Amino acid sequence: MTASAPQTEQAASDPTTPALKRVLICDEMNPGNLDFPGFELEYEGNLPREETLRRLPDFDALITRSRTKVDKELIDAAGPRLKVIGRGGVGVDNIDLDYASLRGLLVLNAPESNNVSAAELAIMHLMAAARGLTRSDAKTRAGDWDRKFLGLELKDRTLGIIGLGRIGSMVADRAQGLRMNVVAYDPYVPESKFERLGVKRAATLDELLAQVDAVTVHTPLTDETRGMLGEAELAKLRPGSIAVNAARGGIIDEQALVNALNSGHLFAAGIDVFVDEPPTPDHIFLHAKNLGITAHLGANTVEAQERVGAEIVDRVLAALQGDVSKGAVNAPALDPKTMEALGGYLTLGEKLGRILAQLLPGASDIEVTFRGDFPADPAPVLTSVLVGYLSGSTDERPNMINARALAKERGLSVAVREQTDSPDYQTEVIVKVTEHGSRDRTRTVGGTVFGKSPRLTRLRDFRVELEPEGYILIASNEDKPGAVAKLSNLLGTWGINIAGMALGRAQKGGQALFTLTLDDALSSEQLDAVRALDVIESAYLVKA
Repeated sequence: MTASAPQTEQAASDPTTPALKRVLICDEMNPGNLDFPGFELEYEGNLPREETLRRLPDFDALITRSRTKVDKELIDAAGPRLKVIGRGGVGVDNIDLDYASLRGLLVLNAPESNNVSAAELAIMHLMAAARGLTRSDAKTRAGDWDRKFLGLELKDRTLGIIGLGRIGSMVADRAQGLRMNVVAYDPYVPESKFERLGVKRAATLDELLAQVDAVTVHTPLTDETRGMLGEAELAKLRPGSIAVNAARGGIIDEQALVNALNSGHLFAAGIDVFVDEPPTPDHIFLHAKNLGITAHLGANTVEAQERVGAEIVDRVLAALQGDVSKGAVNAPALDPKTMEALGGYLTLGEKLGRILAQLLPGASDIEVTFRGDFPADPAPVLTSVLVGYLSGSTDERPNMINARALAKERGLSVAVREQTDSPDYQTEVIVKVTEHGSRDRTRTVGGTVFGKSPRLTRLRDFRVELEPEGYILIASNEDKPGAVAKLSNLLGTWGINIAGMALGRAQKGGQALFTLTLDDALSSEQLDAVRALDVIESAYLVKA
């Protein structure tokens, strides 16, 4: 099926007429309208791989779903004409992102297309769990007419939402429509969004778990969120609570969930996702009681499938015209000249942003100051700061293309200052984030580049000089002898090696700050023990 803008015979033969941009859609989807001026779209629902390899060199863009594997072989076969790869939906596991970026190809997806469907599925699981839908369905089909089961009303109960991104926000809105009270935990979202949604904010995960009757997760799967609801966390829920996971398999520990259901601590649960899909016939979920299961159907509605096709087509066409503000998954490599000049600063910017995300994750404002004479326009460094700050906190993976758009969507105000003089270093990047709430909080870090190697130069108002690698313990204390020795001895009892150290102070006898680079992370209990030392005023652990 092919649609293209009509051309007159004169225009077709006129060498000054711009050539049509050609787009190949090689997987089955509902692409919607295929008639766009200046473009020729060819839709071949299940195009065989050998045909895709043969035909792709004649196209400017390729649109796929999950069937077609966009690997090195296919990318190489495309040749120099291909500029954009579009993936209908969220996942891009079938695309070799690293090689596409190396070749300068832009990869787009359409993650928003299934937001409504995913939110509604989570609410469906919540309601089904409350009323024992799957339990009653199974018994009735087996000939057991059991009318003794008592379900739960959701009205006036409290729903806890972990992750207040796009889908979590929709779940909050729909839960409020059911007259539920809603509380959410998301350290990466500014206070203003909670206020706008009318959602109570929980400062910690434990605080949320202690006050809810049901919990649902809507956060990306990262090292931080994998298994974040385990045995200990589920035990903190009120007896008779409900748990729902329609986000990513593994956010709720599978064995811990089954144990909580079997013990009766949880009233019921709903699951749309597994760690390994499809599950094996002996998977523990398949035999757990009071557990409703769907087969990863979050995006599977007629409306979502219509939206995903239309949205990815729109985004690919926009990208071919130079607008890459929506849906960018990767960041094609910067030109060699820029990379040569700013490579170390780009690494520095991302590390500064990542450190600040751990020190003050829910900032409302971020200000980047460039001091000194940089070897090239430092604008890309600002973007790399945003990439670091937003990593792990959004539904989409931030990169050099989409980071500014994601920051705007999250309500993060971005400001840039430039100072021609740098009093301490030839160049310096200083980043300050501010959280507006009952009391404003700020955190500041700074750094420079020696050769091509990033260095931390500032933490708060203290001067330091430290290579930002591995785990960094940041501790403040009164400027008196013995603090470093006591902390070092404590770390030694745990067998944790100190790889590097930097000291700083505001004035003699005042407050001092020291940083230790550690080979290993500290557990939450170990960090509490550090903070309990009589010579330590505050202590934070970050990963650079």
